Amino acid sequence: MILKVNGHKGGPMSNLKKINIFTAFLFGISLFLGTAGQEPVKIPRAPLPVLTTSAGQSPDVTTLNIVLEEAEIKYDYCDVPTPDMIEKGVGLAGLESKEGFHVEVYTDTAKFPAGTPYKTIIFAIGASLKGMGASGLTVDSEVNRLKKVVDYCKQKKIFIIAVHVGGESKRGAAGSDNERMIDAIAPLADYLIVTKDSNKDGRFSTIAVNKNIPLTQIDYALGLVDIMKQVFQQ
Repeated sequence: MILKVNGHKGGPMSNLKKINIFTAFLFGISLFLGTAGQEPVKIPRAPLPVLTTSAGQSPDVTTLNIVLEEAEIKYDYCDVPTPDMIEKGVGLAGLESKEGFHVEVYTDTAKFPAGTPYKTIIFAIGASLKGMGASGLTVDSEVNRLKKVVDYCKQKKIFIIAVHVGGESKRGAAGSDNERMIDAIAPLADYLIVTKDSNKDGRFSTIAVNKNIPLTQIDYALGLVDIMKQVFQQ
């Protein structure tokens, strides 16, 4: 089930830096739904409120957060949430950022008061040894943490979106750090969104077919903006 769309660690960033990153994405972007001879897959709807996080602690989660801001979707963010933290719901019970731990709270509390259970979690997949090290994690402990979070999501029926926009730089040979992060999240997701460069070997397409997961493929990360608007359409 595939729809092709042509077309840091996540601490706070300056508006200027965000604008510069987004400007870079704008060059050459072109969006088209579907491909010749291929039935478009219906983009699933996901409920709010939403928490964003990283699977592997790469800077790609910053791209994800910028995309949601551009799409005007309010979210909370935590780089290394545990099931206990997620259970606290919107606002994460006032947890604050510190060295090796980052939290940002943007959810509209008028619609979703503090403590409202999260209904969707978006994982930005991509391994960074530097990022994991800054959080006191190894590859093994990050994979174990992700397994606990995914198990919690399944238990609580939280919708899982897995995003891979790092391209070839966040891929590798079987068993590599990046591939282990994919193994931990992608086959268990409810929806997959990947860039064309991330899926050059068709790995995500194979996962989508084998696990019956809707997959959207985009040419560039900026294509996520339109997709997220549709996913969270109220």
